[in-house]
Amino acid sequence: MKKINSKIPFIALILLMVLGSCKNEVVTEAENPVLEYVNQVKQEYAPDKRVALFNIDSKAADKQYVLTGETNLPKAVNELKTKLNEAKIEYTDSIQLLPTAEFKNSNWAIVKISVANLRSKAGHSQELATQATLGTPVKVYKNDGDWYLIQTPDNYLAWVDKGGIEILKNDDFKTWKATEKIIYTNITGFSYVSTTGQETVSDLVAGSILELVVDKGLFYQVKYPDGRIAFVKKDEAQTYNSWLGALNPTQESLVATSKQLMGLPYLWGGTSSKGVDCSGFTKTIYFLNGMVLPRDASQQVNSGTVVDKDKDFSKLAVGDLLFFGRPATDSTKQRVVHVGMWIGNNQFIHSSGRVHISSIDKDATNFDEFNLNRYLQSNRMLHQNTEAILELKNAALFIE
Repeated sequence: MKKINSKIPFIALILLMVLGSCKNEVVTEAENPVLEYVNQVKQEYAPDKRVALFNIDSKAADKQYVLTGETNLPKAVNELKTKLNEAKIEYTDSIQLLPTAEFKNSNWAIVKISVANLRSKAGHSQELATQATLGTPVKVYKNDGDWYLIQTPDNYLAWVDKGGIEILKNDDFKTWKATEKIIYTNITGFSYVSTTGQETVSDLVAGSILELVVDKGLFYQVKYPDGRIAFVKKDEAQTYNSWLGALNPTQESLVATSKQLMGLPYLWGGTSSKGVDCSGFTKTIYFLNGMVLPRDASQQVNSGTVVDKDKDFSKLAVGDLLFFGRPATDSTKQRVVHVGMWIGNNQFIHSSGRVHISSIDKDATNFDEFNLNRYLQSNRMLHQNTEAILELKNAALFIE
């Protein structure tokens, strides 16, 4: 007859007692009420992680909650604490507020190369998220070795390697903004070691901003953010103040700018005359006409004024942006994946493979059936007074 092990029931009883004790004394993640408040605040203050950082978590143990993570939104943290206090939830605040201590007193930097490639994560092999051209001021929040988490003037968050920016100290940013500057207006070109125009200092792209040192006949003597001195041909640039003062964006100027970029290759994440994606193209057109649009097509679609959602292209004016993608359904949201600019005569210009012109006219040789079938809506950006569009004339971006 098989002998029964009398120890098993006793062990099982002890195990049940331990498990029962743990359930009463330790709060599980599923029971963590803090996470609900975190999500509420995130939806209010940082619904778009591309432009607002609120990576907050909460760990629970022994009826205690620890707030962890990082954010660049102190108001959001205060709101979260207010909600927790009102709910009488005890917590320990271990949130890292950005910028980190290294950049607390001065977290400004200036792009010092013609085009800085900004990555979604730290590392050259990471996705190209966007670009920033020479002279663009950016906020610095933290570093990971030789990589820095920055925020561009359109609030886009991305990583840049140390070779792309010059980090400023103390009040140097105010000094930089107070200096006279030039803007490079040719689509591409170079700065030179001397007025002979032989040896180059670096390449330049449209929209590059440099400090003006002195007028040198047919050249501007300029200074780079890292101190390099160079010469730029006058007929390829303007003083920033004169360019800004003469700004009068029109339908004609938008079309003229767009056609200067014809044939430019498609580049995912590109926002410069070295290569553009679809929204980088529309963003570049408007920037060269004095307006800073949001970075991505799915952000641009929430800017300006909606003028059509029914394929009634007679409502469109030159310069309006056309958005394409997947319409909303009962179970899914609208998904914008492409954007182009209306240039009249049933045509729009866009970056897809390369910058080119397509038509909605079924009889045209450049008829674009694919995009016509996924058309969603058109928005007007020109002369629309909305917070999402930054007008350089009204914003002290490059000057005081």
